[in-house]
Amino acid sequence: MVERRFTRIQTELPGPKSAAVLAAKAKYVAAPLETYAPFVIKRSEGAIIEDLDGNRFIDFTGGWGCLALGQRHERVVRALREQIDGYLHTDFTAVPYAPFIELAELLCERTAIDGELKAAFFNSGAEAVENAVKIARAYTKRKAVLVFENAFHGRTLLAMTMTHKAKPYKYGFGPFASDVYRLPYPYEYRKTVTADEIEAAFLALVDPSEVAVMVVEPLIGEGGFLVPPDWFLPAMRELADKYGFVLACDEVQSGIGRTGRFFAFEHFGVQPDLVCVAKSLGSGLPLSGVVGRAEIMDAPIASAIGGTYAGNPLACRAAIEVIRGIDEEDLLARAVHIGDRLKGRFEDLRRQFDAIGDVRGLGAMVGIELVRDRATKEPAKELTERIANEALHNGAIFPTAGLHGNVLRVLVSLVITDEQIDEGMDILAEAFEKHAG
Repeated sequence: MVERRFTRIQTELPGPKSAAVLAAKAKYVAAPLETYAPFVIKRSEGAIIEDLDGNRFIDFTGGWGCLALGQRHERVVRALREQIDGYLHTDFTAVPYAPFIELAELLCERTAIDGELKAAFFNSGAEAVENAVKIARAYTKRKAVLVFENAFHGRTLLAMTMTHKAKPYKYGFGPFASDVYRLPYPYEYRKTVTADEIEAAFLALVDPSEVAVMVVEPLIGEGGFLVPPDWFLPAMRELADKYGFVLACDEVQSGIGRTGRFFAFEHFGVQPDLVCVAKSLGSGLPLSGVVGRAEIMDAPIASAIGGTYAGNPLACRAAIEVIRGIDEEDLLARAVHIGDRLKGRFEDLRRQFDAIGDVRGLGAMVGIELVRDRATKEPAKELTERIANEALHNGAIFPTAGLHGNVLRVLVSLVITDEQIDEGMDILAEAFEKHAG
């Protein structure tokens, strides 16, 4: 049995207090908003969540990738309290405020793209992706969008079309947006693809003179934590330059320090034209953005991009502290350390259990793929769900991912301690022993 210092399960899940709230949810909240955890949060700190009934959990989801600095980081909470005493809202394009501009400056300084950069802020990752497409279309005067297999870009109409996984994200929601074309993404565990094959597929799908932008995740997130080979992003940069379209990196999940670099594209020695950011940028507050080359960012006409709540001052204050915190607390190095520790534990599990077919990731963005058989690599979705559910009921919350739902992924806060990692991984190991042993 796991020695428990951080987790505590003292009731059935859900406990009586959580059950009462979830009963109200069933009555009043739309059914599609299905929840992953069978309990209701009461308080949180760092990587620890406590529910209404006093049960405690180690959260390896990091708020689904939003909490690089952890739950309620002291510097973020302090900045939010200061901002509340000043003002809450104006709409930046009506009455501007300094935090929006300060955040844009910080983000431009932190983005590893040469030349003059500018930024714009929105509310969600999907908004960032859609606005990157709009900006690229305004700049190129073209319409077509290139995306990849296993991609996830959001759930609004265009972003949903750009997303690969049909169910649940597209189920019943057609017709979809036009002029979106999907290319093969190198999934090294399952299939190889070359740069020439990607270019050939592209040329077979659409006239290059019509392509405005290629949107690519430098490290596939919801699609299964796929790390591309070193040649991939530089080859896509060459395609963009050859055919005159914009290269946009969707770093909604992989950015803001998670992979041990501020942005994941930095691992591959390439510079995109635009970068989409969200999730950990706002430390849990709704905030997203696009940052990129100034001449491209300036292409849309006045008021063509924006939004009533885009770049809310509270979210901007939080994001300023996130960027400063990553630097001042050396969290990029911490992400590398966390990733090494997680990979070591996952490799130990892979040696014990044939159900683990692959271990992969960059920095603290690490995942494992479960299979029914290592030879056939048949996805083991049901086993993945059972193991994740078993771990959750014993105090460790691990999210799943992948086109076939057979990947366990880690999006943990970068402030998690080594001891908390070990306790959570011990809980996961017990789940494997019970269901995959």
